[in-house]
Amino acid sequence: MANAITAALPNEQVVYREDHQHLPYGTKTADELLGLVLPILQSMADEGCEVIVIACNTVTTTIIGKLRQKVSVPLVGIEPMIKPAAQQTKSGIIAVCATPTTLASDRYKWLKNEYAKGVQVLEPDCSDWSIMIEDNEINHRKIAKRIESVCQKGADVIVLACTHYHWIQDSIGTIAGDRAMVIQPEAAIVAQLKRVIAQINS
Repeated sequence: MANAITAALPNEQVVYREDHQHLPYGTKTADELLGLVLPILQSMADEGCEVIVIACNTVTTTIIGKLRQKVSVPLVGIEPMIKPAAQQTKSGIIAVCATPTTLASDRYKWLKNEYAKGVQVLEPDCSDWSIMIEDNEINHRKIAKRIESVCQKGADVIVLACTHYHWIQDSIGTIAGDRAMVIQPEAAIVAQLKRVIAQINS
């Protein structure tokens, strides 16, 4: 995500923060996430960041409301692309690759109820993907098993609802082949970030 933002906004200074020490976030509670993320965002705001992109579906779907109450700069969040997936599916079946905490969040449930009426949503077990990618110990056979499973069940759109999974998007696309399109929100987030920056500068 940071690379996509840097490429799209070459005249903006991009400050990147990660929290490798406490990963994975996708199995933590809302209170645990708030305790970890709030100090990072507050420090970025104190350093002069004018807008912060929360490049984490788990954090966005779980605690972004609380973060917005406590952080003084605009926050751009990332959440599962249920709406575009439901609009693009022809089979009426989509797959959402996400962390356990994202899948259990009220926001994710709302997105499904709001935008995926009449659409079957498959949720393969991707609980160990983030740490696998973070540690650069990618088990391609395990990934292929999950993707093959959803494709065989008829999913023709696969949503990458964790920014870690962007690193294996090409592999997932190769496994899915022409059976399913793979979508992730980088372009949409960059567009929203541009709108927020324009508002700040107007």
